[in-house]
Amino acid sequence: MAIVVKKEDLTKTVCDAIVNPANSHGYMGGGVAGAIKRVGGIEIEKEAVSKAPIPVGSAIFTTPGSLPCRFVIHAPTMKQPAMKIGVGNVRLATTAALILGVELKLKTIAIPGMGAGVGGVPVNAAAREIVNVAKKYEDKFETIMLVDRNDDMIYAFSKYV
Repeated sequence: MAIVVKKEDLTKTVCDAIVNPANSHGYMGGGVAGAIKRVGGIEIEKEAVSKAPIPVGSAIFTTPGSLPCRFVIHAPTMKQPAMKIGVGNVRLATTAALILGVELKLKTIAIPGMGAGVGGVPVNAAAREIVNVAKKYEDKFETIMLVDRNDDMIYAFSKYV
């Protein structure tokens, strides 16, 4: 049982599920969501949209398409695409993703720096919330991976783990 910080591309992370910091509509245009759709395939977005609306504070799972994981967990940080959010939404989305991960009996889950890109949450605040929530669920998983390509996010994750 461990929380691990990894600097890598989320779409290449081998695990049971990766987390998409989604919007409530399920559309995957920019940021992490856009990368997941580009690499994994349009079927991920189609399935997410078919399960929308997804309220902030809840999560759904979809096919991973061609990604090297079993599921994509869509945990909205925002109602509308490209919306600016507060750190509370990061807490709600991270909690919802981990609760769904427990329900799916996942052993490994990868969480990116949710809310710190398109959502506009300061990197340190987002990392602190994600780590604080992850610590509450640490005993429910073999590994919770905090994954990002951004050096500032990796540094912030490392500071709080």
